[in-house]
Amino acid sequence: MTRKSLPLLFAAILLSTALLAQEKELGPMHPKTPKVPSEITFAGETIRFDRYDMYERMDKELIAFTFMHTNSTLMLRRSRRYFSIVEPILKENGIPDDLKYLMAIESNLDPKALSRAGAAGLWQFMKATAQQYGLEVNGEIDERYHPEKETRAACKFLKEAYKKFGNWMTVAAGYNAGQGGIAGRLEAQGQDNALNLYLPDETSRYMFRLLTAKMFFEDPESFGFEIQEGDLYPPLKAKKTIKVTGAVDWVDFAKKNGTSYYLLREANTWIRDDELTNKAGKTYYVVIPEEKLR
Repeated sequence: MTRKSLPLLFAAILLSTALLAQEKELGPMHPKTPKVPSEITFAGETIRFDRYDMYERMDKELIAFTFMHTNSTLMLRRSRRYFSIVEPILKENGIPDDLKYLMAIESNLDPKALSRAGAAGLWQFMKATAQQYGLEVNGEIDERYHPEKETRAACKFLKEAYKKFGNWMTVAAGYNAGQGGIAGRLEAQGQDNALNLYLPDETSRYMFRLLTAKMFFEDPESFGFEIQEGDLYPPLKAKKTIKVTGAVDWVDFAKKNGTSYYLLREANTWIRDDELTNKAGKTYYVVIPEEKLR
């Protein structure tokens, strides 16, 4: 050992000692992953983990949720804001409340999420699919970023898929891989539930991520996450809502209504340009946000 290496050795020893002392005082540095339960009830359906592959596939996602700290923490903080919008719409449309977790794993509850493939919003609709289910998508308006409207579109998809498949885990697989692709695999492999299909890894994991999300949001402490009441982002409040039927310069619109262009766009993420030509004379409802935190 050279003299130059001695200071580094002593520094390493001191750091190790400090970490051991911190761990002794605060507990283990790494959270312990929750155990795979014997079964989960999801959307009224019971899924059991008494088969070795089911157990191991679930265990993998429990580990992933436990250690992806940034995404997991942000999802928890955003959950009150976006679940409060989605839950009554799901109920109104007869969709089980647990399907809100599908939205969570799609976008990490980020209303501005955009995938590399071009899927957008909380529910991650592709442009063609969004338009198929009644959403407006163009350079000025993109309703894939409108939480209420995109949720109603998602409900249409989910109800249609459930009518075809008859169980919610297969519906979830169809949301990820497409209804046609899942229907074809069910027929080819002689199965009636996507949990029993041989699937590409992304879709296979997707169903177990959905089950893990339910466990995570219902009991984050079991994953090692402690979120206080004040940590949760509150639902956004509207100071007022304005009906728009014509062309608009959104910068001027924001100033006239006592807010900034930035906050206007944050509260109305479906606005995609600084102007609205609105040649068709459509009606839009624009939120002027309440800016105070609480």
